[in-house]
Amino acid sequence: MPIHSSPSSWILETRKAAYALGLNPAGLLTHRYWGARLPYVEDYPSPFNPVHWASTDGPHHFVPEEYPGYAGTKYVDPTLKVTFADAVRDVVLEFQDFTVTGSPQPELALRLTDSVYPLQVTLHYRLHEELDLIERWVTLENLSDQPILVERAFSAKWTLPQGDDYSLTHMYGRHIDEFRMKRESLTPGLKIVESRRLIPSHRAAPWFAVDRNASEESGEVWFGTLAWSGNFKITAEVTEFASTRVSIGVNDWDFAWKLMPGEPLVTPSALSGYTQNGFGAASRLFHDYVRDVVIPHGKVPHKVLYNSWEATFFNVDEASQSKLAEIAAQMGVELFVMDDGWFHKRNRDNAGLGDWFPDAVKFPNGLGSLIQKVNDLGMQFGLWVEPEMVNPDSDLYRAHPDWVIHFPTRARTESRNQLILNLARVDVQDFIIATLDTLLSENNIAFIKWDMNRGVSEPGWQDAPGDPRELWVRYVQGLYRVWGTLRERHPNVIWQSCASGGGRPDFGILRFADQVWISDNTEATARLHIQEGYSQFLPANTMEAWVTDWGRDLVPLEFRFHVSMCGTLGVGGNLLQWDQAERKLAADRIRLYKEIREVIQFGDQYRLISAQKNEYSAVQYVSKDKSESVLFVFRTYIRDPFNLPMIYLRGLEAEARYTVEGMEGARSGKAWMEVGLKVPLLNLHSKVLRIQRVRTS
Repeated sequence: MPIHSSPSSWILETRKAAYALGLNPAGLLTHRYWGARLPYVEDYPSPFNPVHWASTDGPHHFVPEEYPGYAGTKYVDPTLKVTFADAVRDVVLEFQDFTVTGSPQPELALRLTDSVYPLQVTLHYRLHEELDLIERWVTLENLSDQPILVERAFSAKWTLPQGDDYSLTHMYGRHIDEFRMKRESLTPGLKIVESRRLIPSHRAAPWFAVDRNASEESGEVWFGTLAWSGNFKITAEVTEFASTRVSIGVNDWDFAWKLMPGEPLVTPSALSGYTQNGFGAASRLFHDYVRDVVIPHGKVPHKVLYNSWEATFFNVDEASQSKLAEIAAQMGVELFVMDDGWFHKRNRDNAGLGDWFPDAVKFPNGLGSLIQKVNDLGMQFGLWVEPEMVNPDSDLYRAHPDWVIHFPTRARTESRNQLILNLARVDVQDFIIATLDTLLSENNIAFIKWDMNRGVSEPGWQDAPGDPRELWVRYVQGLYRVWGTLRERHPNVIWQSCASGGGRPDFGILRFADQVWISDNTEATARLHIQEGYSQFLPANTMEAWVTDWGRDLVPLEFRFHVSMCGTLGVGGNLLQWDQAERKLAADRIRLYKEIREVIQFGDQYRLISAQKNEYSAVQYVSKDKSESVLFVFRTYIRDPFNLPMIYLRGLEAEARYTVEGMEGARSGKAWMEVGLKVPLLNLHSKVLRIQRVRTS
């Protein structure tokens, strides 16, 4: 059994890692250990006992409580803060009992209650043994007859081995410059990474990694993420006594939840893991989890798509889309996606959002004949939508101006000429479900690109059933209800999450979407940076990557294709302006991608030379059975003379023999990994090399 339990001690073991906690002599639920799995149960340390220091500090600066509430002399960052009906503003949790279950996955539930008030808090732990991951979440229950105001309820606090010599790696960025990585030393105090925009946002991502001198390939890394598509907060705290802890959960900024009797509040899941094999191994564990557990269609290869946005913008009609579809089909495209501009009175970005039916002028006979044309060309049909938004110039807004997020006494800030529908409202959810259900039922649509093009403003909710600040959570819950209902009714449709690019990439949305549009920046040299950051916690098959005309005069088409082939390949350039040579090259690259895409989409990814740190970079994908591999090498702008770096392959069988395309002879996997190889490139050139295991008779 991977969970070893006693009345006061619990040890959770995965394939290579372990996590231990227990009750200390003072009765506090205390973290004990997080690291490599140990041979024997008795090897794990005992729970920490309170240490007296001075009247100015409580024991919690020494004792790493598993889920500390705001109370007493706990001057550490708490995971829970509430206000009871009598205005008492702290919570004192006492352990009650636990349960262990083994199916379908091992789970531990620890039940705690407040020492005076009828508040029950259950800490949940689920093991993903083979993936070396632990999933945690919390359930709050009000057992009284009066509301309790919840002001913070994080999903987990993770305590690291004693010490203050850790570094934190997290994401930062902005629109068209997402997934920049920042690694910084943790010093005494509190470091916060957060989003306050209703979505995870371009400027942050709900992911962290903590290490002590780890590299891409070696060293201890503790890492985690929050499966949540809204405001989040990560806090990394180092106390003055060298206790380092990381908390993660729904952001408590402007948040409150009126916990009504009999209505539990369940926090989002936090996933975390530990590895001794560096940042690359941490990434691969998350990649496998997303592909094996999270996304709806698992190991179904994603099709090569063409998106018509950059060719026609809002000027879409059946004739223009048909012409583009003909060219795309000749190139080998498998999925044709019509972007913005197809619906009622949508000629610019200032009108139409909310009226999700075909424009009568552009499509007098509906979408059916265009879809049939695309299908006859051998492609599936996809469509762009932005259902969370509404233009004031729309039939929907004129009928329901109260449906948007707003404060009644304030002006309604329009960003991109649009307002946000309040998906916390059930009537808004029902409208979106009914509208898109009709669209999908009446048309043979295989793919939906769901966009969300602005952050929140005036976050008001008049007539909210609870505290209006519940909006931040209820909106995301409403979004999940909409996506979940539509997925149930149309299970074969592939969904893509887009929020002005990479504004909403997380494990929560991927329970419904198979792909993410990671950035509106499709310039290939910039994409190398963006794609590397994204790969820290999300796999290549979820990453939609277009070949566009951005940088066409400087960056060769082959380079642009190779960059996009590192994920789920798409094309978004204006095909009407591509000459025959460009279309032929595109057809050749698409043909190659189809041959290698299962290795890229489902194999193990190795970041051999970082694109965020170097102008010469390399990334490798290895099939799970290690029989084949694909190596991509890129050179951007480097002044000659330039001494080419060695590329050391990874993930191969040491004793097996492999050939590398363009290299003479076969070598052992160990030789390719230890001796390495060189791939000469000129500026703004790239290569893709196939690696094959030599069959033995």
